[in-house]
Amino acid sequence: MLITAMLSGFTAGAGLIIAIGSQNAFVLRQGLLRHHVGVIVAMTSLSDMLLITLGVAGIGFLITEWPQLIIALQYGGAAFLAWYGLLAAKRAITGSGALEASQSEAQASLSKVVLTCLAFTFLNPHVYLDTMVLLGSLSTHYIGLGQIAFAVGACLASLVWFVALGYGARLLRPLFGNPNAWRVLDGFIAVFMLLLSSWMAFGTL
Repeated sequence: MLITAMLSGFTAGAGLIIAIGSQNAFVLRQGLLRHHVGVIVAMTSLSDMLLITLGVAGIGFLITEWPQLIIALQYGGAAFLAWYGLLAAKRAITGSGALEASQSEAQASLSKVVLTCLAFTFLNPHVYLDTMVLLGSLSTHYIGLGQIAFAVGACLASLVWFVALGYGARLLRPLFGNPNAWRVLDGFIAVFMLLLSSWMAFGTL
C-alpha cells in the first residue's frame, strides 16, 4: 500500500513538474552554462518539496480561500516573465547569449541568479495550484502513512527531475558551442516567456 501511494505521488508529481514551463527553461539554460547548477537544483527541488508538504498537510485550502493572492501572483508573474522574455529576445538578436558571454554573466553574480530562480519559482501561480492544491487534493485518497508516502513520492519526482535537467543539460553542451545555437535557444525562450506572460495577464488560470 505504501509503495503504491509513493508511486502514485511520484507519477502525479512528475506529470506536473516535467511539463514545459518557465522555471524548466531557466534551469536548462543555467545547466548548459554549468554555473550555480547545484544551488539552482537545490533551490527548485526544496521549494517544490516545501509546497508539496504544505499542500499534503492541508494548507492548500488557503489558496482557494484567498483568490486575491493568486490574482496578485498572476500579474506579478506576468510582468516578470515579460521582462525576462525581452532580455532573451535581446540576446537572440544581438548574439550576446553565446557561451563565453553567458559564462561571464553567470559568474558575475550568484545573487542575481538566486533571485531570478526564486522569482521563477514563487511568482508562478501555477506552482501553488499544482503543488499545494492539486497534489494536496490527490493525497487525500490516502490516509496516515499512505498520505506521507504520496508526498515522499511527489518530492522525489521533483528532485529527480531537477537533478536530471540541471546536470543532464551538459550533454547538449557540444551543440551549444555554436553561437547560433544559443540565439535559437534564446529566441525560443523569448517567444515562450512572452506568450506565457500574455496568457497569464489576459487569459484565465
